[in-house]
Amino acid sequence: MKILLTSLTLLCAVNLFSQTDAQLKKDIASIENKVINWRHYFHENPELSNREYETAEKIAEHLKSLGLEVETGVAHTGVIGILRGKETGKVVALRADIDALPVTERNDLPFKSEVVTEFLGTETGVMHACGHDTHTAILMGVAEVLTKNKDLLNGTVKFIFQPAEEGPPPGEKGGAGLMITEGVLKNPDVDAIFGLHINSSTPVGTIRYKPGGTMAAVERFVITVNGKGTHGSAPWTGVDPILISAKIIDGLQTIISREAKLVEEPAVITVGKITAGTRFNIIPESSEMIGTVRTLDPDMREMVIRRMKEMVPAIAKAYGGNAEIVFQNNTAITFNDLELTAEMLPTLQNIAGTDNVELVKATTGGEDFSFFQEEVPGFYFFLGGMTPGNTTPYPHHTPDFMIDDDGMLLGVKSLSQLAIDYLNN
Repeated sequence: MKILLTSLTLLCAVNLFSQTDAQLKKDIASIENKVINWRHYFHENPELSNREYETAEKIAEHLKSLGLEVETGVAHTGVIGILRGKETGKVVALRADIDALPVTERNDLPFKSEVVTEFLGTETGVMHACGHDTHTAILMGVAEVLTKNKDLLNGTVKFIFQPAEEGPPPGEKGGAGLMITEGVLKNPDVDAIFGLHINSSTPVGTIRYKPGGTMAAVERFVITVNGKGTHGSAPWTGVDPILISAKIIDGLQTIISREAKLVEEPAVITVGKITAGTRFNIIPESSEMIGTVRTLDPDMREMVIRRMKEMVPAIAKAYGGNAEIVFQNNTAITFNDLELTAEMLPTLQNIAGTDNVELVKATTGGEDFSFFQEEVPGFYFFLGGMTPGNTTPYPHHTPDFMIDDDGMLLGVKSLSQLAIDYLNN
């Protein structure tokens, strides 16, 4: 009799699970048009970092309509929504970034951005040229789906809509770091965090991931070179800071080509801007170089920065000048917690199909989601946004960048199921 009752109990549980699973799938499918419409709105009305006022207002309005606990004005324009499930338990955070870029869009879309603003003294268009409009719309959809199915949640979900992922304007603070400082991972305390990034060169329906170091730590550096100005016809009477700059650039690349153990992880040093001189026949007194360092290993990061600090003044001194280098840390290594990644990988495989979940190598792009991962275990993955068959996808941060709307529903499914499975495991 006891065995029969146990069997009946298990059968009822299976039937209940099937019913709730079917309802969840139905709710996800029915949200797609809303998600697409939200994405089109955000794409047509983009806002730069720390200036996402209307974006934040629309997000908060939606979360409040769902009956969530909502906090606004976090790290200037960030929005937090809290959904408490039927039982107390762990707390999982889901994060979307909401800012756009100073890029003038060239796409011919019915929801094309026509926004123009001033950025660092230059008139420019504003565009969601990295897919943050899709991330925001996806997480708004997840919030609605999970609210309708909160009886499946043995714990709490914290929805984090983060401003300034692309970096705050000069002289301002912002992004994930400021959200953490202002307590985004507290009250209730977050146990784990998930995030995604849509990708223009990954086919729709595909998910890509990597355990451990996934995206690079990013440092911005400024090198100031001081020489001695003179007439261009008599360089021996001065000290040429432009020549010294060229030697420094050449020397820095030997750190990568001869000192970095690239068989373990990649590393990059790039000088992206040089400012020097006013006229063709004048050797200037100084020059300035601005660039970036990308590393995927903490020890390699320490070595590269140490060697740059040693090399820059030494090269300048060898040519009769002097130079200093100043670093600004932009992001840490986006590091997927090994245990959490292994635990949640089956969820992604069940959602997308095992053949559509691909293990990839690390990328030297950077993400300030990494700051959340320094505080709590996190898992960050890539979502396909390229129309199948497209052989010429445009890179992120370009005027022609484009994402296929069909890619977003898998994002809703993935984040929804990751939250449910994490809380219920």
